[in-house]
Order: sequence, then C-alpha cells, then structure tokens
Amino acid sequence: MLDILSITGTIFVVISAGFLAVRVGPFSSGDMQTLGKFVVNFALPALILRAVSTQPIGEFANIGYLGSVLIGSLVVFWAGYLWSRSVAGENAAASAFSAMGMSCANSGFIGFPILLVALPDVAATALAMNMIVENLVMIPLVLIMAEYAHAGGSTRPQMIRKIAKRLVRNPIVIALALGLFLSASKVTLPAVIARPIDLFASASAAVSLAVIGGTLAALPFKALKPAVFRIALGKLILHPLAVGISLLGLSQIGFGAKDERLVAAAIILASTPVMSIYPILARSSGEESTASLAMLVMTVVSFLTMSVILSVVLN
Repeated sequence: MLDILSITGTIFVVISAGFLAVRVGPFSSGDMQTLGKFVVNFALPALILRAVSTQPIGEFANIGYLGSVLIGSLVVFWAGYLWSRSVAGENAAASAFSAMGMSCANSGFIGFPILLVALPDVAATALAMNMIVENLVMIPLVLIMAEYAHAGGSTRPQMIRKIAKRLVRNPIVIALALGLFLSASKVTLPAVIARPIDLFASASAAVSLAVIGGTLAALPFKALKPAVFRIALGKLILHPLAVGISLLGLSQIGFGAKDERLVAAAIILASTPVMSIYPILARSSGEESTASLAMLVMTVVSFLTMSVILSVVLN
C-alpha cells in the first residue's frame, strides 16, 4: 500500500505545490491560465506527437483497448445524460456537461504522470489510444450535444461546420493526426525538430499538474449542488467500473487488450478526474460554476479512489 501511496502522493504533492503557489506564493490565477495555455498548445501536443510517432502504427490498432475505453465512456456518458435530463431535471446543455464530467478522463494531465511511475512501459501507448477516443469521439460528442441545445436558428450543416472548425484547429488533434501519419509512414523526424519536441514534451507532466493545483486554488468555494456529487461519483466510480467491465466483456468474445499492463492502464486512466478543459467548455453553456466545483471535488476525492484502484489493478 505504501508503494501505491508513493505514486498518488507524488502526483498530489505537485498539484498541492501549484495550489499553494497561487494561494500564498508568487503566482496568480492569471499566471496559471498562461501556463495552462502553454501545456495545451505546446507541451501536451508535443507529448502526444512524440508518443504516437515513435510507436508502430499496429500498437494503436488494439481493438480490445480502444473498444473498451470507447464503450465504457459512451455508456457512462449516456447514462449520465439521461439521468441528469429525466431524473434531475437539467436542461439539455447542462445534462451534456454533467455527462461529460462523468465520462471524459484527465488522461494527459493526471493519468499519464501516474502511468509514467506505475506502468512506464505502456504509458505512451495507453495515452495515445485514450487521446484517440477522447479527441475524436468524446469531445466532439459533447460539443455536438451542447451546440444542438443552443442551435436556435442554426442549421445542421452550420453546426457541423462550427464543430469541425474547432476540431481541425485543436493542437492536440493536429498532433494526434500528425503522429499517426508519421507512425504509419515510418518517417523519422530530424534531430533539429525531434529534440525541441522532446523538450516541450518533458515539461508536460510537472507543469500540467501544477496548473491543475493553481486552477483549483482559484475556484470559488460556493454552496455545493447535488449535481456536483453526482458528477464526481459518476467519474470516479462508474467510469472505471464501466471500462473494466467492457475490457472483461470484449476479452470474453476474443477482443482482449492483449497486454495485462494495458488493461490496468485503461482502468487507471478512467479513474482520473475529469479533463482540465471541462470548465472551459462548460462556460459556453453557463455551467462553468458546477463544472469547476465538480472538478475540485473529484480531484480531492480521487486521491483516495485512485489509490484504491491502483492497489487493485496493480496486484
């Protein structure tokens, strides 16, 4: 158990450093926003590009892994959406972002640093496959649902064009597509390009964790709504459970993830809190407060839940 706490403890010490840097130290919330932009636009895309381009393309054609993460995430998304819409009585946009909070993991900012310590041999491959599902399916799905709720006079082609424009300009999507191309074509980048990419990628883990802590420090501590706890429960418990059941189900019909370490990695990544852009995307629908508080609660509680999940899947 001490080994597990050393993994999660390392992650949360860095998050705490970012938190204290804003609360009592030299950084402001504005500084953290700037660092966050650096991570999203440079460090994380570089990390993904390096991770994908340096692996054989066959590594990412893992139907068992991709299918399990996709099925588990979609099941939790639609369950969360229908519950929020029909039982909790939220509007369509709020329900979409409640569902996003339950089903979109923080694979890059929290999951990957944990895998680097717990399962370093498969960390890059697992991150790349999660990014494929998250950036090509889950985020577009959330954007479609939110845009549909606010469509007003917009036609369907206009809505599709708007979402497509967002995606093709997303640095992470660009890095993912470029990495897959380089992997498939077996092209090796020259050192003058590869080394700067390595430098940016190396900054990703520590800076991203510090940014999460600084972001949490700037969140308003308002009255917690029931929706906050519903979202946190869905993300920290239901999402890893759904991915785990999907892994088991697909393995029973001959589509296993091929590597027990990848099975563990998929569940670990699903157990992370929601991705850091959650409050940013929710802002367009006026759900930023609920999203921010949900992210705060699940980040704090995840120290316990992720420790339990790590102790289970790594033994």
